[in-house]
Amino acid sequence: MTGKIDARLAELGLTLPDAPAPAANYVPAVQSGNVLYVSGQISAGPEGLITGKLGAGLSTEDGAAAAKRCALALIAQARAACGGDLDRIARVVKLVGFVNSTAEFTEQPKVINGASDLMVQVFGDAGRHARSAVSAASLPFGVAVEVEAIFELV
Repeated sequence: MTGKIDARLAELGLTLPDAPAPAANYVPAVQSGNVLYVSGQISAGPEGLITGKLGAGLSTEDGAAAAKRCALALIAQARAACGGDLDRIARVVKLVGFVNSTAEFTEQPKVINGASDLMVQVFGDAGRHARSAVSAASLPFGVAVEVEAIFELV
């Protein structure tokens, strides 16, 4: 039987990527009590990594699309950590977004809205969360965006 969140993803026409393997010495997710901490997911699409710097070649819209890809990877990691059952997610507690940008770029919140908007589309009111959106001089592998998440589980 398909769960409520899987049905919502299908209704939105969204397909989750495979949960990416860690790129270094860490685990993709850690559960402590009823809280799931998901490691930062970097921007990647079907064609590979989404790289570049906001304010120097990438638009705010490009960044928001990259952040949306990060959010899909976060949900994929949460699914893997929850044994395939996304209905175990009671709420999205917090997102922390990092934007590879120039010193002059100031639209980090609009970029990370790509991830935030997706969480609300998928989880409804339970997708509304606390958030940080910060700039970085560079990110791993030159990616445009990285986002980490904290979920509450039932």
